[in-house]
Parts: sequence; structure tokens; C-alpha cells
Amino acid sequence: MRKSNIKALIAVVAFAGVPATQTAFSQSNQQVGHVINIGRGKYGGNPVDFVDGTTADVRLYSTALPAAIVETLARGEVKNLALQTPGSSVPVQLQIDASRPGPRVSPMLYGLMTEEINYSYDGGLYGELIRNRVFKDDAASPVHWSVVQEGGGTGSISLDSAQPLNKELPISLKLTVAATGTQRVGVANDGFWGIPIRPNTRYQATFYAKAGDGFTGPLDVAIESRDGSKVYAHGRTRKITGDWKQFAVTLQTGPGPEAQDSRFVISAAGHGTVWLDLVSLFPPTYHRRANGNRIDLMQKLADMKPAFLRLPGGNYLEGDTIATRFDWKQTLGPLTKRPGHPGPWQYRSSDGMGLAEFLVWCEDLHMEPVLAVYAGYSLQGEYVKPGAALQPFVQDALDEIEYVTGETTTHWGAQRAKDGHPAPYPLHYVEIGNEDQFDRSGSYDGRFTQFFDAIKAKYPTLQLIATAATPGRTPDVLDEHFYRTARAMARDAHHYDNYDRHGPKIFVGEWASQDVDRPWVQPELKGPTPTLNSALGDAAWMTGMERNSDIVVLEAYAPLLVNVNPGGRQWAVNLIGYDALNSYGSPSYYAQVMFAAHHGDTVIPATLTGGVDLYESVTRDTKSGALYVKLVNTAASSRSVHITLSGIRTVQPTGTAVTLSGSGPKDTNTITTPNKIVPVTSKLTGMGKSFDYPLAPYSVTILQLHVR
Repeated sequence: MRKSNIKALIAVVAFAGVPATQTAFSQSNQQVGHVINIGRGKYGGNPVDFVDGTTADVRLYSTALPAAIVETLARGEVKNLALQTPGSSVPVQLQIDASRPGPRVSPMLYGLMTEEINYSYDGGLYGELIRNRVFKDDAASPVHWSVVQEGGGTGSISLDSAQPLNKELPISLKLTVAATGTQRVGVANDGFWGIPIRPNTRYQATFYAKAGDGFTGPLDVAIESRDGSKVYAHGRTRKITGDWKQFAVTLQTGPGPEAQDSRFVISAAGHGTVWLDLVSLFPPTYHRRANGNRIDLMQKLADMKPAFLRLPGGNYLEGDTIATRFDWKQTLGPLTKRPGHPGPWQYRSSDGMGLAEFLVWCEDLHMEPVLAVYAGYSLQGEYVKPGAALQPFVQDALDEIEYVTGETTTHWGAQRAKDGHPAPYPLHYVEIGNEDQFDRSGSYDGRFTQFFDAIKAKYPTLQLIATAATPGRTPDVLDEHFYRTARAMARDAHHYDNYDRHGPKIFVGEWASQDVDRPWVQPELKGPTPTLNSALGDAAWMTGMERNSDIVVLEAYAPLLVNVNPGGRQWAVNLIGYDALNSYGSPSYYAQVMFAAHHGDTVIPATLTGGVDLYESVTRDTKSGALYVKLVNTAASSRSVHITLSGIRTVQPTGTAVTLSGSGPKDTNTITTPNKIVPVTSKLTGMGKSFDYPLAPYSVTILQLHVR
């Protein structure tokens, strides 16, 4: 428990943006958690324990406000309080004291959280280009497939349950062909808003096919323009038979411009019937992985230098119902054995991105998994009572941990080796459930206790994460989620300054500055990615997490990915945007990149005075001697900060500054203007134990100094 001494402060309370009163007080009081809380915010229609900042705002100033400002506040004439406060005329001082190093910065602080939302995997990170490849997306029709009839040829396509590939993939696509000579009949897939075409690129097409009596093929395979007038790549199979067989065709594009208004076609001549299943098309993938990931998106994630991946994240873990949860055992093995399942965001998941692929993703980006296990609660309110009914789910979690960490002598460790990875993966954190505060049955305490006891008994060193209050057992870590306005996020940058250090550590498992109250309702009206204003709120919040990294041990922005095409998103504001061909990072993405790339291993105490709407964090790398000074200016005016350093012997005269800024808070990046707001690196000269640095308006700045 820490003491918070509040003396001689002036509090201005505003409701709906109009100042209601000003009260002077002088006292010393002891607080746990927040210093001051007024009101409660809401998320998903439920009260949550953080200040929302949209109905009430409380500000504390170190000196009394001038009478003229108080009068204008009372009349409601000042729209931007920050620009009219004493801080705008008082010199800003940042005093850094390296003689009193603070807590260690958590080496796992910056990480990733993903779930299958906004076509994050299918149609996003997962490399597959064919949409509805096993014909399960709609029980009534082969959506995203169309019949091709050219030159007078005729044919038809339909779903067929009488010719299953196997029990996991019971629906095939039936193609009837009547074509001779130069005529052509086939099927076309439109992909995820197009098939991306890059010049001089090799694509790998695979599919299962069988023929009816008298038809032997071969089948022609092509990537072509949507109207069929231009063929980008072409190949042909050997003859097909009356038995299911897999065919593979390499498609090589030639020189020329990129395109995405394209389709994938399998066609034939002759007369007869062909059945198709598990039709797949992959471009080159990151690290050339089979069944791998999209290169440009993986590189953007690699540039974030993540320490961990929370998998599988969010609602995707829970599913709408128990039956549609992320059932990890159904995502293992060859694709022919993966039935897929309905996701919670109104589209079906192929499960091509299964547990094994999640873990390889971790390996490729040199990060650890933070494993989330299903804990008996789903989004539509279904839950499993603690006790005997829950035990199979507890055992399933133990099996999953064994799959990740077990030696090959164990059952699930042997299965992991069979799936291509004999070596165990590192694992330190396991999260039990997701957002269980929404479970109105009140069963989470009992469910968590049952999981906690079983996991700790077999894996005593694992750190277990709770998603809600659990009186029955004290978790090692508590997962907290925050979706708020940029202003509210920045104003709460000191959220963790006075938390009880004797309680659980904190995982800020989902958070983002939003400009909508309910980002899942009509998401197309905002976003799809943050503005500079949101990035400033995010960066201010990150300074608080970094300063308090003795208790905030993990953090992850959410949602991470979004397909920007119409119909491609279910959440308004997301970190990284893309279409079939291109991708871009938002201003908030670059703030994340900057923070993760420039942090030391120790927090250095710093005192910021006179800096209304300024936020800071200072860390030091004890091995290299680098000192990182992070400064966020959310105001419309530039500010000069006088920086003094004590507790060090020398400061090298040169250093670097990395700055993210724009001409206004609404500036942003888009799929067509991806680099409007990006970090700019410049050289610092004349550094010493005392110097002045000008902060641009609406900016995030990181100064890297070298000290001894």
C-alpha cells in the first residue's frame, strides 16, 4: 500500500463539458488504487471500475487558477481547458534522478493480442487466398464461388453432401461440364475481396478432385482478371479419376503491375461431372512456411518487437456457445482433418490458423505464447457449473499445456512432434477464460478455483491469469481491459501509480483509445484505424504502464488487425489495416513500435512540473547505458521542456530523437496514404546534464541519450 498525499490542490469538476464547481481543499489521505474516482464507466452495457471521462472530468492543478480563467470556465466559454491552464505559461521542467533507480521494466511488457475478428486470420494474416475453401460458409449455396461458361460451353455448380471427402469435410462442390473445342466451363473463386496478383511470383494451388463416369479431365487452373480477359498465371493437372486425389499446380506470374481485382479458376472441357474439395491457393509466406502467414503483415508485427502473443484471444476463445468455442484439438493435424467452426463475429473460421500455427507464429517472431484456455463460459451465456461437469474442460486445459510444453514422451508432446515441432515451447503465463465479468451466473470464482488448483498441482511455476475478481483463489495476474476516448485514456495515465503492490500483477490484455462508445455497433462509421488523436491517448497511457511496470507486467492493444474492405470489419478502430494486396500501420501502431523499440530494463524516477497535457516515462538500459525519455504532448501548442539529469557522471553530447506528429489530431493513415503519420528520426547535439527540448504540437517524442 502506498500513501498519496494531496495538499493544497484545486479541483475543477465538469459535467458534459460545462464546469459545475471549483472547490479548494487541503488534506492528506491514504488511498489504494486510484487517487480519486468519480463515477463509473461502462463497457458492453456493464459497469466497470474505471473513470469513463465522458460524463464527468476531474482535474487537479498544483496551483490555484487565475480568477479570469475560473470565470470563463464557469461560463462554459473555454472549450479546450488544457490550452487555458497555468501550464501553458509556466516553464515545463522534467527532473530525472538516476541516483534512485526504480522498478525493473517487465521484459514481457509489450506484446500482441489477436482474435478472429475483422477477418484477422482468414482474409488477413493467414496466407490462404481462397474463400470458403471447404464449402461450409453457407449451407444453401456455394458462396464466393461462381460458374464460368465461355465460348458456348454450359455447366452448373452445386453443393453435394453425397460425395464427401471425409467425415470432417462432408460437403463437396459438384461441377457439371458440357464443353467442346475452345469452349470452357469451370468454377471461379473471388477470394477475400479479390486475389492479390504480384509480378514474378510463384503461387501454389492444391485441391482434391474426383470425376464421374467417363470424365478424365485434365483440369486447367488459372489466376485471371475478374472478367477472364487477362490470365496472370496458368497450369494444368494430370488426368483425374473416380477416386478422391489431391492435385498440386504451381502458378507463376510474369512481369507487370500488381492487381487484386482477380479470381481463381478451375475449368475443363468435355462432358461429365467433377467434384472438388479443400481448394487452396497460397502465395509465398513468411519464412516460407507451409500453410503459413502473409509476409507484409508478419513483418509489421515483427517491427513491433513483441515479447508475447496472447492466443487464442478474446471472444474467439469463448465462442458464442460452448459448441462453437475454440476447440484446440479440432485445429491440429492436416487440413483435411480440420472441420472449422462458426466464429463469434458473423463469419466462419477455417481453423487453418490452429494451435500449432499459433505456436509457430510465436517462434517466427521470437515471442512467447500467453496461452488462454477455455474456462467453461461462452458469449451467449452458456456456462459449465464447477464440479464434475467442468472437469473435462479442466483436463482439456491440462492437455493443451502439455501440447505446448510437454516432452515427446508425453501423449500431447508426442502429438506436437508429429505435427512438426519436437521441441517444447516456452510457457510462463496461462489465462483462464476471457472477460468472465460478463458471466451473470457468478460461476467464475468456482470455475477459476477448479482450474487454478488443477494447473498449479501439475505446473506449479506457471503464472495464472484471472479475467475477473476471484475471492476463492488469488491469481498471479489479473487481466484488465480498457476501451475509452483518447482524452479519458490520457487523463488516466496515472491509473496504476498507487495500486496496491501486494496484490496480483496486472495484464492490460485489451485496450485502445476509441472515438466511439460502442465500437462493435456500426463499425463502418468510424476508423477503420486510429487517428493521431487516438495515438496520443494511447502513448500517454503507455507512459503510465511503463512507469508502473513492476505491477503492469503485460500489455496488448486490441483489436490488432482489420480488413478495410466493406464488410470486412466488425470493430470500428483497429491497429493495422489491409486489403488483399496492401497493408499499413496506423499512428497508434507507430506509437507501439516506438515504445517497444526504445525501452530499457529499469524505470528511472522523473518529475514533470508545469506540463499540463504532457506525459512522461523514463527508462534506462543498464547494459548499454542508453537513457530513454518519452514525452507525449497532446496539446495544440508546442512546448519547450527544460530537462535536468542528476545521479549520473556524464552525458554524451549527441543522441537521437524519434518523433511522431502531424498537422492536426484528425490526421491518420489509410490504405491509399499509408505513410502520412510515421516516426521521424533526427540527431541530437549539445546534450548535457541540463538542456531544453522543444516538443511539437500533437506529438510523441522519444529522446535516446547515452549516459554514465
